[in-house]
Amino acid sequence: MDRKIQSLKKNLAAPDYRKIYTDMIEMKYQEKKESCKALLDRPNISFLEIIEIERKLMGVNISGPEDNGKFRAYDDKAIIQILKYQKKNRLTNIDLSREFKISRNSIAKWKKMFVEI
Repeated sequence: MDRKIQSLKKNLAAPDYRKIYTDMIEMKYQEKKESCKALLDRPNISFLEIIEIERKLMGVNISGPEDNGKFRAYDDKAIIQILKYQKKNRLTNIDLSREFKISRNSIAKWKKMFVEI
């Protein structure tokens, strides 16, 4: 059973964030099209750039108090980028958890998993 799940995970394609956010801008946020255009025109959109686009579109507070990040999923690239961001900006686990609305326990677990960073 585990092998089937692992093979299914490998076959899943990553979401096309460029298409998702371009459509969202066309439908809801046409006035913010120019401010996000530079980020959407890049060949590869990273996790931190996606967060930046969300902040530009929806304001400083990405989510309300009811959205605690419970249903978010992070791939290995995103986790590594978050940990590098923490190291670059000299943030504690608490600071990083507040910035990205991630559990401190998740950050500690990621640090144990990705020691080489």
